[in-house]
Amino acid sequence: MAGQANAPAGRTGERLANPAPAIEAARTETLPVLVLRSVVMFPGTVETLTITRDSSRRLLEESLPHGKRIALFRQRGDRAEPGAAGIVTVGVVATVYKLNRRDDGSLTVRLRVLDRIVIDRVFATEPFIRAEVSPAAGTTAMPGDDREAHARAEELKSAAHAFLEERTDETASEAAAQLATTEDPGRVADIVASVLTITLEEKQALLEELDVVRRLRAVLAHVGQELSKARLGRKIHEDAKAELTDAQRREYLHEQLRIIRRELGEDQSEGAQQAAELRARLEVARVPKDVREEVERDLTRLTYLRPANPEFPLIVSYIETLTELPWRAETVRKPDLAKAQQQLDQSHFDLERVKRRLLDHLAVRKRNPLGHPMIPCLVGPPGVGKTTLAASLAEALGRKFISIGVSGMEGEGDLIGFRRTLPGALPGRIIHELCRAGARDPVIMLEDIDDTDIDFSGDEATALLEVLDTRRNKAFVDRFIGVPFDLSGVLFLATAYYWEDVPPAVRERLEMIRIPGYSDEDKREISRRYLVPRLLAEHGLSDAQCHFEDEALGRMIEDYTREGGVRGLDRQIAALCRAAVGMMEREPALKEITVTPVLVEQVLGPPKFLREARLTTANPGVVTGLAWTSVGGEIMHIEALRYPGRGGIQLTGQIGNVMKESAQAALSLLKSRVRSLGIRKLFDSDIHVHVPAGAVPKDGPSAGVAIFTAIASLCTGRRVRADVAMTGEITLRGLVLPIGGLKEKILAARRAGIPTVILPKLNEKDLADVPPSVVAHVKFVLVETVDEVLAAALEPEKKRRPKSKAKKSKARKRSPN
Repeated sequence: MAGQANAPAGRTGERLANPAPAIEAARTETLPVLVLRSVVMFPGTVETLTITRDSSRRLLEESLPHGKRIALFRQRGDRAEPGAAGIVTVGVVATVYKLNRRDDGSLTVRLRVLDRIVIDRVFATEPFIRAEVSPAAGTTAMPGDDREAHARAEELKSAAHAFLEERTDETASEAAAQLATTEDPGRVADIVASVLTITLEEKQALLEELDVVRRLRAVLAHVGQELSKARLGRKIHEDAKAELTDAQRREYLHEQLRIIRRELGEDQSEGAQQAAELRARLEVARVPKDVREEVERDLTRLTYLRPANPEFPLIVSYIETLTELPWRAETVRKPDLAKAQQQLDQSHFDLERVKRRLLDHLAVRKRNPLGHPMIPCLVGPPGVGKTTLAASLAEALGRKFISIGVSGMEGEGDLIGFRRTLPGALPGRIIHELCRAGARDPVIMLEDIDDTDIDFSGDEATALLEVLDTRRNKAFVDRFIGVPFDLSGVLFLATAYYWEDVPPAVRERLEMIRIPGYSDEDKREISRRYLVPRLLAEHGLSDAQCHFEDEALGRMIEDYTREGGVRGLDRQIAALCRAAVGMMEREPALKEITVTPVLVEQVLGPPKFLREARLTTANPGVVTGLAWTSVGGEIMHIEALRYPGRGGIQLTGQIGNVMKESAQAALSLLKSRVRSLGIRKLFDSDIHVHVPAGAVPKDGPSAGVAIFTAIASLCTGRRVRADVAMTGEITLRGLVLPIGGLKEKILAARRAGIPTVILPKLNEKDLADVPPSVVAHVKFVLVETVDEVLAAALEPEKKRRPKSKAKKSKARKRSPN
């Protein structure tokens, strides 16, 4: 319950003069009943309630549009939904004048309490209680009672004034202001009762007391008790304050004594002992001289502080962090490129270009350790080996490996520390991990730097600049330690899923090394060489006990994973290893298990993913396109339909803006070539282009060639070859421009069994990235214009049959010439 607010001083409906206009005498009305759990309200007050009960929320949402008045009754006991029989006999009627909905679904309602009421009859209990209510009738007032009531009210106001002065909360100040303008005795009793710190039962008894004089006496007795408690508490506080003053005086005398002991050379305080120990640790850590001079001031302060002082543990923690930092400890060995190459080849399949570029970075650091090289950033989908590449590199160099996830940080302070003036301050992850590593030249991997954010605690991208800028991190300053630390010996690497999402300022300090998704053949080889042997060993199995058939691995790759890496495949193989162990434990006689496609489906269930299949028949207006996704390449069928209209185009299939523009460009290009293509009535028709799998978002310009071909095939009636897939961006001049993700798209075509792929001529150089085993089985048609696309994709136009001689003669006879 919130505090009161200034409300018009009305009467409470008792026997006193000038009854309140809120509820007229003997007037009944039907109102929704809001059941209160832990609050008692009094007439003449303004209250705030937080509504969490479902029935109460529904009551407000359904009733307030029809009227602002509601009845409020407190429940008996702690039942979640007490019902009509579980509420008290006397409640109040109130007017709702403000309602707010909070983020957690609860409601905050502001009420002006009007008068006491009782329930005459209950009409409904579901979904909430609705009842007929009437004013609670008070006793008949005599002239003598009226004079006593006013006298008691003045006495209560005087006592309440002293009681409220002992309170410092806003509720008390509002009640005092309201009492100053209220003359009605019943209302005076209610205002004071609302601020008493008594039990709910005692407050309910005051609410049910309809005789004004008796109510005033009861409230006055409670105020006397509250006043006695407040005065006793004030006395205790003053005594404690006097004791605190004595403690401060003793602290001052102890400080003087420490100064005297220091002058006599007899200072053996705990602070001095701690300072001496930290000085010795700073010597062992070989902290630079300029840092020692900076820290000496804190050590001097620590000498004169007692352990009970709040600053004592903060200073100790700060200096201990400095002693734990590896100021001069480092790995002595220089980079061995041959060993690094061997380690990377043993731990990762293929990725030759990625390995070579990482080794090039090592070669530069070996040749010029004091240079300022770019930081390598490995970009690719999850599970392709970005983190394990860095770990293998660290192992080959004999350095500690540290992985720091940027995406899980709440602000820049998590990376570069918090100032010591803040409560609970700590160093950032960089300094913390260096203390744990014990060397100043580890390999630090900053993961997911494309997932940085800006919030109230700072900009993570700005913090990354301080770490990754090789010209500035030689004097990196963590906010907690406040002194420069040299990070030039650290070999930093970074990872990201999407290069475009890396903040531009950070991107300028990085060199992108893209790791493409693996083909199905690559995944099979990785499974055989790395995943299966490792997982068998982890589950206590040998090669002789559990054997995976190639068909089973292929089934898992095609039907149970949809990813560019092998993280999901790793989980599926682990599930089969667990199933094998379980079968052997249940059947001791079983000594060997072969994982077959049938066993895969029995353990993993029905297939989870279905890939698009190649077209089996050629139809006008249906084209096989190629798309790149974060989990690899996919084929997609583009369908076109023609119907009477005004030459417009409609696009469906959750297509993005760039792809919509490509479709519009394809239609405009086709309209400009209607004569050369022999198309009729194009301007009297609308075209509908649909890309199936409507739940999957699609975007990008590389579908331009496929959309143009689909519309051209539809309008000319020439079918598109079912054994052809295509990709490329088009211009309004009919040129075909290069696209990205070529390797993944070609792998998708090969996986679907499509033997011919139409590609932009400008992408010919990218074919070097495609595995030779794929190139040997796919025919590439390199094109520069859309005319070349149509020539390669559309089936030859059927020749028209010549008209018979009889028909020709009839045609001559009908001719007027």
